[in-house]
Amino acid sequence: MFGLNKKLEMPSRSEALPGRAAPIPTAQAHFVSGRPIQPPYPTGIETAVFGLGCFWGAERKFWQQGEGIWVTAVGYAAGLTQNPTYEEVCSGLTGHNEVVLVAFDPARIGYDDLLRVFWENHDPTQGMRQGNDIGTQYRSGIYVTSQMQRAAAEASRGAYAAALAARGFGEITTEIAELGAFYFAEEYHQQYLAKNPGGYCGIGGTGVACPIGLMRAP
Repeated sequence: MFGLNKKLEMPSRSEALPGRAAPIPTAQAHFVSGRPIQPPYPTGIETAVFGLGCFWGAERKFWQQGEGIWVTAVGYAAGLTQNPTYEEVCSGLTGHNEVVLVAFDPARIGYDDLLRVFWENHDPTQGMRQGNDIGTQYRSGIYVTSQMQRAAAEASRGAYAAALAARGFGEITTEIAELGAFYFAEEYHQQYLAKNPGGYCGIGGTGVACPIGLMRAP
């Protein structure tokens, strides 16, 4: 999941790999909960998408948040190539980020709670890397599906930037963008660390708490 010869610049559209018309095969059910990982989700369930480094460890952080999480899945977002494979994403020639899709019940867990998990479990000041994981697919990103999510994400970024600066960290490099297309990753990547408990996980935070309480449901 990591290497030192990764592209650190986003590819142009002319450089991007062409991809394919058909989706790549993925898992049908979540390995931990048994629930379907693909929509449609039950009425009232909302979705959020985050990139915070290697998606194996990132996904586990979210499914561990309890009953408010309906299901999680890993995939690729914020890129140029249609229906990319993992190998293509790792080449740096698709522009995609490794991301986690979180389907959640906002009556039981708020979007601000998910933002706190996001900020506190990686270093958002590292640019195109997380620790030893180097490349554009490891960049920090929040991919929003509504204006409410965008407002909450931007407010949380400002709050966390101030908290990080007070502890001597540099500027946040996290991108906040509309989600666009989300592509489910291959079956073996889904809930990888539940299937392989001793597997690699490069996820680690700064140790700085995120001082947000923006969108908690009643």
